[in-house]
Amino acid sequence: MFQIDSHKLLEQFRYNPQEPLIFSSGLFLFLFTGFMLIYFILHKQHRAKTTFVTLFSLYFYYKSSGNYFVILIGSTLVDFILANLIFKQQKLVVKKIILIISVILNLGLLAYFKYTNFFYEIICNLSHMNFKPMDIFLPVGVSFFTFQSLSYTFDIYRGTLKPVKNVLDYAFFVSFFPQLVAGPIVRASEFIPQLFKPITITNEMIGKAVFLIGSGLIKKAVIADYISINFVDRIFDNPTLYSGLENLFGVYGYTLQIYCDFSGYSDMAIGIALLMGFHFNINFDSSYQSINITEFWRRWHISLSTWLKDYVYITMGGNRKSKIRTFLNLFLTMLIGGLWHGAGFRFLLWGAMHGAALIFHKIWISIFNSPSIKKDTKWIYKVISWFLTFHFICFCWIFFRAENMNIAMEVLNQITTKFKASIFIEFINGYRTVLILIGIGFAIHFTPKKWESAIENSIVKFPLPLKAVYLIGILFLVAQFKSSEIQPFIYFQF
Repeated sequence: MFQIDSHKLLEQFRYNPQEPLIFSSGLFLFLFTGFMLIYFILHKQHRAKTTFVTLFSLYFYYKSSGNYFVILIGSTLVDFILANLIFKQQKLVVKKIILIISVILNLGLLAYFKYTNFFYEIICNLSHMNFKPMDIFLPVGVSFFTFQSLSYTFDIYRGTLKPVKNVLDYAFFVSFFPQLVAGPIVRASEFIPQLFKPITITNEMIGKAVFLIGSGLIKKAVIADYISINFVDRIFDNPTLYSGLENLFGVYGYTLQIYCDFSGYSDMAIGIALLMGFHFNINFDSSYQSINITEFWRRWHISLSTWLKDYVYITMGGNRKSKIRTFLNLFLTMLIGGLWHGAGFRFLLWGAMHGAALIFHKIWISIFNSPSIKKDTKWIYKVISWFLTFHFICFCWIFFRAENMNIAMEVLNQITTKFKASIFIEFINGYRTVLILIGIGFAIHFTPKKWESAIENSIVKFPLPLKAVYLIGILFLVAQFKSSEIQPFIYFQF
C-alpha cells in the first residue's frame, strides 16, 4: 500500500539553509499546485483569501530565512501602526516626525543586518584594530520588503494613498510571496487597490503567465545556472588561472548570467502573480539593447530605479534646482543604489561609476545632441553608442561580481596583459556548451520586441492542455540542465 514518510513530510516544514524554497525547485512546484487548488476555492472570499495567502507567504519566507520571518512580521506591524498615525494626524510637522520614525526604523533594520560588519570593518581599519566580522545572518529579501514597506508610509504621507483598515490586508501586501524575496519592488499604491477588486483570471492572463514562467525558468535554471557553475564562477574564483580571453568571456558570461537570473525571477514572479489575478509592471526590458546609460536604467530593474527616483532623487530635490545640484542628487542616488545592493566599497564604486556615467550622458546630450545628423548615417551613431554602453556596463559588472577589489583587478590585468588570442579555437572546443548557451542567451535577449510578442500571443491562444504540455516541456528541459545543488537567485543576497 501507498505509505507517507512522515519524517520526510515534516522536513518540508523545517528551515534548511542549504535548500531554500525557490521557484525553480520541484518542491515549490508541488506546493504551488496544492496552494492554487485551495486559492481557487477561497479567492472570492476576501478575508479567507488574505489569511491563507499571508500564511503561505510567511511559510515561504520561513523556508528562505528560518526564524527571521519574525522580523518580517514585526516590520509589518510597526509600519501598519505608523502609517495609520500619519493618516490621522492633521499637523504636518507631526506627520513628518512619524514618517522620520518609520524611515529610521526601516533603514535601521536594514543597516543592522546588512551594513554592521561593513562599518565595523571601516572603524577597525581606521583604529588599526583586528577586524573579526560579527556573526550576523542576512535575512533573504530584507532590502526588498523594507523598500516596499517604506513606499506605503511615504505614499500615505504624500496623500496619494489611504491606509488599509485591517492589518491582514497590509500583511498580504508586504509578504506577498511571488515578489517577497527578490522583487520586483511593488508599490503600495499600485498593489493594494487590486486587493479589494474581484479576482478575475482570464485565458489571456493564464497564457501570459505560462509564457513568463516558462521564459523565466529557461533564463534562470537553464542559461544562468549552467554558465555560472561551469564557467563564470571558475573564472571569478581565481582569474589568474585563466587567460585574458577566458576572463573576457567570463565577464560577458556574467553580464548575461546576472540579467537572466534577475529578469528570470521577475518573469516568474509576475507570471505567478498573474495566475492569482494580480498585475505587476514589467521589471526588466531587454536592458542590454540600450544605446545609452540613461536608457539602460529605464530598462534595468525598473521597480528599483523608479523607487530610487521617486523616493530618493526627488526627495533630495531632483532637477528642481541648479544643474550642479541636479548632478549631485543623481550621483548620490546611484551611490545609494550601489550600497543597496551590497555592503562593500566595490558596490559603492559600481554605483559611483553608473552615477558618473549618467551625469556624463546628460552633459553630452546637452552639448552634442544635434538634430542635424543625417538619417542615413544615424544608425552608425546608434551602433557605436550601443557598443560603448554595453561594454561600459560589462566593465562595471566586474566590480559587482568580484569577491573583492583584488579579484576585480586580477580580471582586468589578465584581460589587458595576458589575452592569448592564439588559444581561441582551443577555448571554443573546451567550452562549447557554455558558449552555445551564451550565444542563445544573447540571441534571445536581442530578439525584436514584435517577435517576442508574437510568441507570447501564440502561447496565449493555446488551449489549456497545450499550455500544460508547453510548461511540462520547459520543466523537462530544466531537468536536463539542473545541477545537483540548489542555485539560489543572485538577488537573494540583497
